Amino acid sequence: MATVGRTWCHFAKRLQLTSANPQTIIKRWSNTVPNHVLEKQRESPLSSGQLKAEQVDESINAPKDFTSLYPEFLPERSPKANKDSLRDALERKDMLNRRRHIHLPEFHVGSILAVTAADHFAPNKTNRFVGICIERSGHGMRHTFTLRNVIDDQGIEISYHLYNPTIQKIEVLKLEKRTDEHLRYLRNAPHEYSRVPFDMKATLVARGQAVPVNNIVVPLNPRPWLERWERQNLKGAEFTLKPFTAKQQKKFDASQAPLKWEKYDLMKKYRTTVNKKERDSINREMYQSKTMED
Repeated sequence: MATVGRTWCHFAKRLQLTSANPQTIIKRWSNTVPNHVLEKQRESPLSSGQLKAEQVDESINAPKDFTSLYPEFLPERSPKANKDSLRDALERKDMLNRRRHIHLPEFHVGSILAVTAADHFAPNKTNRFVGICIERSGHGMRHTFTLRNVIDDQGIEISYHLYNPTIQKIEVLKLEKRTDEHLRYLRNAPHEYSRVPFDMKATLVARGQAVPVNNIVVPLNPRPWLERWERQNLKGAEFTLKPFTAKQQKKFDASQAPLKWEKYDLMKKYRTTVNKKERDSINREMYQSKTMED
């Protein structure tokens, strides 16, 4: 206690001696950064000021919406993620630079792909896997896609990072869309809906033609399932359920009740959507890079 008391008395005495000049107190007792350090940071190419100076030309009109074809360029928007414009801008630069070295074609959930990646343990140091894309997730450099195939009556899934430098080639064997955002329910479906031959020949789509939509409805195996598919409003899955009892129906209605007010949550809509101005700016940046397919 005596030591603490002497320390505070010493601090009060020093404060009393310099009380006539408040700037002296701020300079002496606050954490200040030298001016030359601040100027060095402002001149850095990684500073937010320099990134804003490199704005794209707003007079250029992109021929089509590249952000819908390559959704990984859109910044992450979720209630649990904070906006980080600096990180998003740096990641877009890295992704466009990666596309200058490798051709990353357009594909969607439901397309059949063949991915060739470097594999140190493979006989020829490369590994080629063919499968149907069942899911795309993540944003920016963290964007991933999952391929599924059935080999020897065993479901095999491989998840790739789209901008992983070990990927050497991505081939689109069949370009198409499905009516659902994901096809994870194929894990609980018969194997014939996931089986793709490794020697499959590519089916080309005419340039400028719309991507075909596959409206196939997949019947699911009887329960138990890996997820509650009946709660996900799936259009491409068919299943039969036993009718709910009164107690089960009441429990289900209670689980859906909190979702009714979400359409009135304006802040959640702001945090989970990308406004049109930002989307147009990203679209022009992608078009100016000359790495996108027109």
